[in-house]
Amino acid sequence: MEPRTYQGEEVMLRQLLILVLLAGLGISQAIAAPDGAALFARNCAACHGSTGTGGIGVPLALPSFQASISDDYLRQTIRLGRPGRVMPSFSNLKPDEVNAIVSYVRAWNKGPAVTYSTQPVKGNAVHGKQLFAQYCAACHGATGEGSEGTGVTFSRPRDLPIMAPALHNPGFLASATDAMIKATLMKGREGTPMVSFIKRGLKEDDINDIVSYVRSFEKQPLAESAKLLQVENPVIVRDSPYDLKTTVENVKQAVSNNNFFYGRVQTLEYGLTTPDKENPKQVIVYFCNISLLNQALGIDPRVGMFLPCRITIVEHNGKVQVMSVNPEVLSKLFNNSELNLLCEQMKKNYTTIMEEATL
Repeated sequence: MEPRTYQGEEVMLRQLLILVLLAGLGISQAIAAPDGAALFARNCAACHGSTGTGGIGVPLALPSFQASISDDYLRQTIRLGRPGRVMPSFSNLKPDEVNAIVSYVRAWNKGPAVTYSTQPVKGNAVHGKQLFAQYCAACHGATGEGSEGTGVTFSRPRDLPIMAPALHNPGFLASATDAMIKATLMKGREGTPMVSFIKRGLKEDDINDIVSYVRSFEKQPLAESAKLLQVENPVIVRDSPYDLKTTVENVKQAVSNNNFFYGRVQTLEYGLTTPDKENPKQVIVYFCNISLLNQALGIDPRVGMFLPCRITIVEHNGKVQVMSVNPEVLSKLFNNSELNLLCEQMKKNYTTIMEEATL
């Protein structure tokens, strides 16, 4: 009997033999480099704009921004993101893919790439805190938590090209060197509210003090703006002692009792198959609260993907269950700490409605 050889092993063996032969002939096999433009379009353009003009995210092509940041700052920002501040971490990208994105973004730079020293700036953090409150807090927040909002929304157009970033954020502090922060304070960024602090009358020693205070955020508790809700159970589930029809009516009544208006009931498979094949034992109750809707969209327009509110009711083997997505999942999914209070309140609303319907 001939020995058994798997097809996948044969392919791998042939590839290995080809590489060995090419190496023996001094020929290296070309490996396609990552496409920075394609990677940017896939991972970055939705927030930063296809040409870097910005939107929810920073306008990366802004000349003053390009002139004040280093390639390493971009790499670290892509890798670490900004916890709680919409910019996610792209830890899934390989180093060469990150470099390809950085090269693509840097093509918008009109001058040479700047580099910064990694040496710490020495200053008086106590005095820096006083100066921060006077010169920085109005834009960056009293504790460096950053300005509110996610940029352009349906109700709040952005009137400035860059929203003040969160300085008390582990992603920023790990990406920006003291020298970069100092240079930004000294030179400012044209086209943004960030003006030169030298022109505002501060001395270099004063700027050193502010930098030292900002760096001290690393030793302070995590800012609220960097916190995301930790969700143990992404789905809320309650067992119903009633049949499907009664449970649906109970949910509709509980919706009204909790200041939501009932929208409609449809099968879970509606629109996914022909009506005669829809499972009548799997239904969704849709409901909404206009005030809550406007509040949610004002914080983060992406919430619209999860609206209107909905509760699913399923009957299986004679057992009826009521379930919904845990709204707290949105905080972590969108990397937006501003959603925390709203998500916590929505979880309470969902839980109350479901428990009232299954009493």
